[in-house]
Amino acid sequence: MSVTLEKQLNCDQGKRMINKQLQPQRGLTMKSNLPVPFKRNSILLLTALSIAGISERCLAENMSDSEYTLLDAIKQGKPMANLRLRYESVDQEAFQPAPNANRKLDTAHAFTLRSLIGWQTAPFHNFSFTAQLTDAHEFNDSFNDRRDNVSEPGNANYPNVVDPGYTDINQLFVDLTGIKNTKLRLGRQQLNLDNVRFIGDIGFRQNMQVFDGFSITNKSLHNIELFAAHFSKVRQITTKLRDGNIDLINAKYRISPTEALVGYGYFIDAKNLGQNNGNPAAIGAVAQGGNGLGASQDAVSTATTDASSKTLGVRLDGVRKINDHWKVLYTAEYAKQNDYRGGNPLIDARYRKLGGGAAYGAWSVRIDHEKLSSNQGKYAFQTPLGTNHLFQGWADHFLATPRQGIEDTFISIAGSIEKAKFYAEYHLFKSDERYQSLNGKLGNQYGSEFDTSITYPLNNSLLAKVEYAKFNESDVYGTSLKGGARKGDKEILWLTGMYTF
Repeated sequence: MSVTLEKQLNCDQGKRMINKQLQPQRGLTMKSNLPVPFKRNSILLLTALSIAGISERCLAENMSDSEYTLLDAIKQGKPMANLRLRYESVDQEAFQPAPNANRKLDTAHAFTLRSLIGWQTAPFHNFSFTAQLTDAHEFNDSFNDRRDNVSEPGNANYPNVVDPGYTDINQLFVDLTGIKNTKLRLGRQQLNLDNVRFIGDIGFRQNMQVFDGFSITNKSLHNIELFAAHFSKVRQITTKLRDGNIDLINAKYRISPTEALVGYGYFIDAKNLGQNNGNPAAIGAVAQGGNGLGASQDAVSTATTDASSKTLGVRLDGVRKINDHWKVLYTAEYAKQNDYRGGNPLIDARYRKLGGGAAYGAWSVRIDHEKLSSNQGKYAFQTPLGTNHLFQGWADHFLATPRQGIEDTFISIAGSIEKAKFYAEYHLFKSDERYQSLNGKLGNQYGSEFDTSITYPLNNSLLAKVEYAKFNESDVYGTSLKGGARKGDKEILWLTGMYTF
């Protein structure tokens, strides 16, 4: 065998291996004034391009003109682009902040467009390069967009719709696959682990959550997938870029193609990831709080000053086929959360989920119970990096767990008729610890919620979706009807159209 032919065979083998391991990406977001983060990411982009160019030059001396080139890899790559147009209406039973505390919130109407433009190259000598830009555009101003996790000036009379106008580099990474059954990803990346309860890209919002750092995936062992990552920054859906040290470990054993046992450890060394209402020293600023400290260091009954935490857990989840028509669905999960690297010692809580159901053909039904416990009403289990919109109802009343904790019992139904896909769920929410309600009374019933959606593909590229959420309050959460922590009635309608290139 000639040296040239041997090189070509090795290159082809590497391309096949990388293509098999590359996963389709979904998309991310950007900011209008190209600030310091954009400059920093531009440097990263130029650095990555330089690395790719140096790699090509180093290999050029040993390659013939007929061999696969970097330009070929770019041409044979794939787009990572789509347009998502959305209308969102929010009617929320709550009051405006001072000085208009006697006025109820106006109904929010948000009309936004997310544009993702990106490209992922085909493999080239154990390298693959991905770059993606994002832009979220606001067509109107009748909502509180919560840019940088603070109330939008002049729009505090509206409910929150966290889709601020923004333009930035969404993803920028290099994949290295020179080690057999291993992929190393370096750069800004979106990430979804398991059911995205703890780690997710929050892809529902127009600005996604992305991470800066590196991750590694290994599949050397039969039916076992090992994942580890270290990130130094996370850009959240509010467009806030937060610093910290985030270390993730996830080990998955596939019992069958549709069943898995997962063990994980998530170590977050960051003072504040948003669950502290934007102020790491005072998350308990409202009556029932999230998790934060009061005015003095002694007032620890209401919070955490440093939200650094470690979460260790195990998850069993799957679908078991009974026959050609019936399947059994099941989930069992447990996690423990404690303080980590200077985190407040009040961080001591547990997570439990148990559920199951059945599927017949295209339809399924299941019932689940999820509990995020409270540490005697001082701190509750938090999931600051999860796609929380998908859990505890779509009305987003519980994106940060109230310090009294939450128990969510819900039933869900899913199915399809021809091309149309249907989904619905009904929740009953109550607290783990009782909270102060009206007239000196204690309560533990947050309320109930109904969520439903219909998705229909108009063609191979265009998708239409209608979603609806309705939360009904039970015990009033707070000492007054105007309390900032109140979980009042809330109704949301989403109309979405997405075109994928």
